[in-house]
Amino acid sequence: MKITDIRATTVAVPLEAPLLHSNGAHWGRFVRTIVEVEADNGLVGLGELGGGGQSAERAVTALTAYLRGHDPFELENLRFKIANPTASLYNNRTQLLAAIEFACIDLIGQHLGVPAHDLLGGRVRDSVPFASYLFYRYASGAHAEVRTPGQLVEHARALKERHGFTVHKLKGGVFPPDYELECYRALAAAFPQDRLRYDPNAVLSLDEGVRFGRAIEDLNNDYLEDPVWGLEGLRQVRERVAMPLATNTVVVNFEQLAANVLRRSVDVVLLDTTFWGGIRPCVKAAGVCETFQVGVAVHSSGELGVQLATMLHLGAVLPNLTYAADAHYHQLADDVIEGGPLPYRDGRIAVPSGPGLGVRLDRGKLAEYAELYRELGDYPYDRDPGREGWYPTVPNQRWADPDVPLDALS
Repeated sequence: MKITDIRATTVAVPLEAPLLHSNGAHWGRFVRTIVEVEADNGLVGLGELGGGGQSAERAVTALTAYLRGHDPFELENLRFKIANPTASLYNNRTQLLAAIEFACIDLIGQHLGVPAHDLLGGRVRDSVPFASYLFYRYASGAHAEVRTPGQLVEHARALKERHGFTVHKLKGGVFPPDYELECYRALAAAFPQDRLRYDPNAVLSLDEGVRFGRAIEDLNNDYLEDPVWGLEGLRQVRERVAMPLATNTVVVNFEQLAANVLRRSVDVVLLDTTFWGGIRPCVKAAGVCETFQVGVAVHSSGELGVQLATMLHLGAVLPNLTYAADAHYHQLADDVIEGGPLPYRDGRIAVPSGPGLGVRLDRGKLAEYAELYRELGDYPYDRDPGREGWYPTVPNQRWADPDVPLDALS
């Protein structure tokens, strides 16, 4: 089996509402690039990466010259062809490698007639648990703003009733820390039996990170995620706060993982199949974490169904996955895979059992959302449509005003 062609299609898939985060916002849609790798036996493998729009399309298709004639089974050679560690200092291709690796694993699974998790060591669970991913958000159509503690609890309750979540993650770093503390404690009071986690995307100062962590020590926390920036900052928070610390921002490769093993800064590493360059590096990293008793979780970088499938196959094969995975997935209004969005049941999503990744493209949806992308274009991830002229700093002191309704700004 040899690669004959690579295609890329950028789509804009609507979200239920624009989502706020510490660095800006998702402006009511996810822009993702769907990758198709065709082989000489007629099979097509699927991959996905985020952002970039037309530039991502060009970057993906430019790999055709590197990979035409490559055997999809040769995944280690694939890594060096695309992301040689020294050459990649000049052409950061980690996310491109991930998308092609997804597609090659999909091709191998289809060729052999087995699901991806069988290629990765075999599944140890049939479904993967997920946390609700709670965002402050602008109002949009029938979907109300989420700004106040009451609105946040109401939104979490609706998601819990609809999807069965028993773990709730609040994406913070938008409003002043004391206000977000009030919101977080309101969640704890509303769902005393459920687990919680807070993630301000590393924009708190060291003092604020410690103060916030100490103020929630009495709650039913999974972990405190990226309260401050950098391994050294996290280490200092960890020494002063009595709960596990987690990161998805500063342990995203094996050098950083080694640094964390040698000088412990975080207790939990959130593995992202895109950020780490594929599913296989995440499995490898999870093995290192198992050896050194570092916890693992599965990170979400804003997936459609193709990348969600990679997250599910990853979650299926990790015996040391003891935390619910993250997913933006329930924030989407639609998807580009056949059958529509994969369903949650009791807070879990079943691992696909079909060959390869186990999902196929809905060509009509792909065309529809490619056209929507051509109509709407990209959006700046690190800007907020409701705060003209604002941009994030780390640490941040320029918070959104909690007294101003978000529906007035959208």
